[in-house]
Amino acid sequence: MAVKKAQMMPTFSYDGVDRKGVKVKGELPARNMQLAKVTLRKQGITIKSIREKRKNILEGLMKKKVSTLDITIFTRQLATMMKAGVPLVQSFEIVAEGLDNPAMREVVLGIKGEVEGGNTFAGALKKYPQHFDQLFCSLVESGEQSGALETMLDRVAIYKEKSEILKQKIKKAMKYPMAVIVVAFIVTGILMVKVVPVFSEMFASFGAELPAFTQMVVGMSNWTQKYWFILLLVIIAMIYGFLETKKRSKKFRDTLDKMALKAPIFGDLVYKAIIARYSRTLSTTFAAGVPLIDALTSTAGATNNVVYEEAVLRIRDDVSTGQQLQFAMRATNLFPSMAIQMVAIGEESGALDAMLDKVATHYESEVDNAVDGLTSMMEPLIMAVLGVLVGGLVIAMYLPIFQMGSVV
Repeated sequence: MAVKKAQMMPTFSYDGVDRKGVKVKGELPARNMQLAKVTLRKQGITIKSIREKRKNILEGLMKKKVSTLDITIFTRQLATMMKAGVPLVQSFEIVAEGLDNPAMREVVLGIKGEVEGGNTFAGALKKYPQHFDQLFCSLVESGEQSGALETMLDRVAIYKEKSEILKQKIKKAMKYPMAVIVVAFIVTGILMVKVVPVFSEMFASFGAELPAFTQMVVGMSNWTQKYWFILLLVIIAMIYGFLETKKRSKKFRDTLDKMALKAPIFGDLVYKAIIARYSRTLSTTFAAGVPLIDALTSTAGATNNVVYEEAVLRIRDDVSTGQQLQFAMRATNLFPSMAIQMVAIGEESGALDAMLDKVATHYESEVDNAVDGLTSMMEPLIMAVLGVLVGGLVIAMYLPIFQMGSVV
């Protein structure tokens, strides 16, 4: 059953007096006016005036979104506060004050309001499904039920930090070539629109027939000058169409996931990242006391690839019938022998979570090495592409001049 996306809570501005008779004023996010009043009374504040703060449309458009890094920092800071013995509600206040992102601060204060209103921490997190996934909420709920919330938050923080580091490594591998390709297109466009026409006018005064390669480049330049806006619209339409199709079509997303694993350069990196995510998630959930069947259900979605998501769900079904995890993994033909052997050792020794943690650490290191190797390999390749694009245009422009020199 799909969970509806929680709306951001309204914020209430208030003036009042605290228990010591000191005048206080501030802002408080709450689901409604009544809950805001109850929360302030619990804090010992006698309310003189309270009103809902109107939202500034421009401020809403410019507001920084909550990122996964914000969630990771929040989890680590909250875990640190609770390990130091600070009560949960007070921890929310301290963490919220130190956050730079106003949107994340609003989320934290909203969670604080929910907890003060009698909701559990996990229940408060479920009000924000766009920021806290099912796995996060399940681990926190498990910690609350077992009475070891601070220990569980520390595990969740480690998990989020490892996941964020892995994501940043993959982004690093993707950003560099994409940035260079964009720059190459911009440089080529400038040469076509500004530089080639100057040479074209000069060649027209020669009266001689131009080489075929130069004619082709001049023709492309003329077309670009006339129809550049059409080309720009086509590029924008293609990017928008791709993003919308990816957003709306599950079949298209599944196809992209399958293609990512078979990609000639990035496929191996994607494969190692999936194995690392699978091992890290399963290790964290199983160590938290979540039953293996439920842990596998959470892990399936965390793989972020339909091929492995379906494989993990098949593994879950096999394990639920009494099969060992190692044999269920081997039957998919999708997991490396090293991971299967480590799982086998973990099952035999009763230390499955520790073995999965070692597998995750190994493949996270493999991803790191793969990113470094990929970057080293891409640099000469990108330079070659730039050389062909820019060098080709330069040769096309100087070729008629060289021919005139040879005739003279």
